[in-house]
Amino acid sequence: MHGEMTYLENHFDKRLDPTKLVPDSKSVISLLLNYYPEKQQIENTYKISKYAYGNDYHFIIKDKLKHLMNFIQEEIGEVHGRAFVDSAPVLDKAWAAKSGLGWIGKHSNLITKQNGSFYFIAELIIDLELDYDSITTDHCGACTACIDACPTQAIVEPYVVDGSKCISYFTIELKNEIPSLMKGKFEDWMFGCDICQDVCPWNRFSKPHNEPLFNPKPELLSYSKKEWEELTEEVFQNIFKKNPVKRTKFSGLIRNIEFLKNSNKAL
Repeated sequence: MHGEMTYLENHFDKRLDPTKLVPDSKSVISLLLNYYPEKQQIENTYKISKYAYGNDYHFIIKDKLKHLMNFIQEEIGEVHGRAFVDSAPVLDKAWAAKSGLGWIGKHSNLITKQNGSFYFIAELIIDLELDYDSITTDHCGACTACIDACPTQAIVEPYVVDGSKCISYFTIELKNEIPSLMKGKFEDWMFGCDICQDVCPWNRFSKPHNEPLFNPKPELLSYSKKEWEELTEEVFQNIFKKNPVKRTKFSGLIRNIEFLKNSNKAL
């Protein structure tokens, strides 16, 4: 159910066995980093997923993991391993759940009782045996808020997401035209989507992050629909410098905005 994301078919053996990624590895250390913003976009505008408000998380977290690895080596001695930030065939959510950091919710994201689900997940895979944590329990209960709220019915059953129906897939990963049958279903999301997380009761407990590099440019929060529709490539490069939105490129974001604009006209 991954649409055009054919790279997900690769290296399945490495997904299941981290020793194929890191020879002689003994432990996966899973880490979470909060990205929930203090301020959000204005009402009634084209929306960007909160994870993409600030600088690209890959680089920020990789730096933190390097510091952690150095700290481990200074404290313990010769420890070998690699850091991973959504950049290799590692089952991030499965390892985080196995380590007791949270449980995988019905929307397939990792949820913590203390702070909800607005977290990045990363790993250190090292050749040191540790005292391991145990899994936690599932606290979704009978709630179906995420399933009911998804406008494209991407959550096809509890805990199962059809990636090829997800708004994040259409607005970030899909390189071709967005299918016309999706018109009117995006609720003004132009890059990514937070609907299933926004409606989750556990995200009542989300607290603002304290990472300055995740803070957005003021324009990102204040631009109206009209201003986004008139976006130039120069302004795009300025607002989204070092930002995950650059993944979709200027042409991709304009495609998404035009799709939303035409969808709204048709309604």
